[in-house]
Amino acid sequence: MRILLVDDEPLVLRSMEKTLLRAGFDVETAGDAGGGLALFQAARENGQPFHIAILDLNMPNLDGQTSPNAGLELTGKLRELDADLPIVVLTAYDEVARAKEAVARGARAYFVKGREAGLVDLAKSILTK
Repeated sequence: MRILLVDDEPLVLRSMEKTLLRAGFDVETAGDAGGGLALFQAARENGQPFHIAILDLNMPNLDGQTSPNAGLELTGKLRELDADLPIVVLTAYDEVARAKEAVARGARAYFVKGREAGLVDLAKSILTK
């Protein structure tokens, strides 16, 4: 299963990537919304689409400007391109209300950063439905 993982915090990104790789997922990463969208489009064009996207909320947006809504913006773009793509939004503890807004806009779930083992379980449960 292929995962698109997008987060602008390098240490968080690497930790989540390693956890998901150890669990057997094929993971590609980007550090901002624009990079995530580019990876998503290239994967579709190459016939190797992602099965799930895991996106940070607060990161550089499609224009490269740091935005608390970049994850929401990217969620919308990805949903336009693939309405069935499961999306998980990453959040910090103080962003749970915004994460719930992302779910209302089409994300499948949200996940509070720092509990990587739980992220594997969440991804597996979404992908096996």
